[in-house]
Amino acid sequence: MPNKPLASAAALGLAAILSPLSALAATNVVTSIKPVELLVRAVAPADVNVTSLVPAGSSPHNYTMRPSQRRALENSDIIFWVGPEMETFLSRLLSGEEFSERAVSLLHGDDVPEATDTDDHHGHEDEGHDDHGHDHGAGEDPHIWLDPVLALDMARDIHQALSQQDGADTETLDANLARFEKTLREAEQDIHQRLEPLANISLFSYHDAFTRYAGHFNLTLDGVLTLNPELSPGARHIAEVQDKLREANQPCLLTEPQFNRQWWRSITDGLDVTFSTWDPLATDIDSDRNGYVNFLQGIADNALACLPENAQ
Repeated sequence: MPNKPLASAAALGLAAILSPLSALAATNVVTSIKPVELLVRAVAPADVNVTSLVPAGSSPHNYTMRPSQRRALENSDIIFWVGPEMETFLSRLLSGEEFSERAVSLLHGDDVPEATDTDDHHGHEDEGHDDHGHDHGAGEDPHIWLDPVLALDMARDIHQALSQQDGADTETLDANLARFEKTLREAEQDIHQRLEPLANISLFSYHDAFTRYAGHFNLTLDGVLTLNPELSPGARHIAEVQDKLREANQPCLLTEPQFNRQWWRSITDGLDVTFSTWDPLATDIDSDRNGYVNFLQGIADNALACLPENAQ
């Protein structure tokens, strides 16, 4: 017959060993968009539950949330989003009493603008910045995940927020962040070398999502078709872009699957333009710890399709 005190002590010891892991495994994380999910996957232990709100083929600029996604927010322990300049559909909800304390804006930290001020923010200046002492570039371009330097800042903020959860596995979080930083640095160097042949190619993008990636990797972005994807551009802006396309050196338009392709085809009709499709929302990227780096490399592949020898 087993010794009951010894059995109870063993059970308590096992529970003590497993309790941090079990507590973290129960952590429910909601992310607004897939790229933020990829950064969470890079940093978090594998057993954290992660749900993204904006599905494939949709845009965070004009998304309408479903009731089931509202329930996911209610069941979450922590919510990561970029900020009201990006996910306008979340700005009022996440600034409210129910969710504000568990929502982390990776663009602003705790310094999130009031919901009433967010309707016209996309593409306009804003003075907000995060509370960790580093400026994510708020007010210029909210697509911060497309700049590897800012993405690393985002990963550090995610690491900090997850480390503050009850029962957090800080050892794994620290190791994952260190691994991610090393892998990201190596990928940056590789991508810089791969993209060198694009130095003399004139790139154009559908909207400003590509700006940060182009700037970081020294690509020539000569024009943006629409300044705000929620609004149709004016005739003057269209004419200006068409003039730039005519004058450009081997122009290539980087389109996005979330937006109407007939619209941009009509703008480029009759012009000698190469096309390549890239996805700033990482729709086809596997959601694992290597996902973000694979995402960056995939964008490089899409850009290299603009070379004349690669054009289809």
